[in-house]
Parts: sequence; structure tokens; C-alpha cells
Amino acid sequence: MSNFAGFLRDRRESLKRGDPAFSIRRVAERIGIEPSYLSKIERGVEAPPSERTIVKLAEDLGENPDVMLALAGKVSTDLQEVIRKRPQLFAQLLRQLKNAPERAVLRIVREVRDGDW
Repeated sequence: MSNFAGFLRDRRESLKRGDPAFSIRRVAERIGIEPSYLSKIERGVEAPPSERTIVKLAEDLGENPDVMLALAGKVSTDLQEVIRKRPQLFAQLLRQLKNAPERAVLRIVREVRDGDW
């Protein structure tokens, strides 16, 4: 079972313990897929679904879509567009950040977010 499949199943089952609206059937209905397909995804029988379906699942389960996409081995379309504009620069940046401590990455994110460009 993939990280995505396990995470998805654990999250949905956790929510279902407190609210029957998170049964496999009801979640599938809300996001527009067949319950059997969702079951196969959760068991790792089917590969993770499309970006669109993952985003719907994330929203329904109260999760961050980027986290769920990453667990599925995917990157959102908007981030792909950003990377395509400067592929060499972003590849270098990500490789440098790979082993950086969390606090250093957070400091960079804050500086970029709050910077006066």
C-alpha cells in the first residue's frame, strides 16, 4: 500500500468514527467517483487518481491538497507552471533545501512572502 493510499484510508476512517458522512460511499458520492474506485485507491489496488480528484478528496477530508498530491507523487499544475518558467533555478533551490533544517526553510518562505519586491 502506498503512502497516499494509507494516508487516505486512515484519514477517512478517522473522520468516519465521529461522523458517518465519511463512509466510503458518501465520500465517493460527494467527490463524484464510484465507491468501488475509492475503495481500490485506498487499498492501493489502483494508482492515485488525477490531481482534480485528489484536490476534491483533500477538501472533503479537511486536508492540504499539496500534501495529498505529494503523497501521491504528484505536483499541482500551478506549481508545475512556476517551475517550468525557471527550471534550472528551482531545481537548484529545491536540492539545496532538501537537507536544510525546517527553521531555515520557514525563514526563507517568510522572507519571500513578506519581502518588498
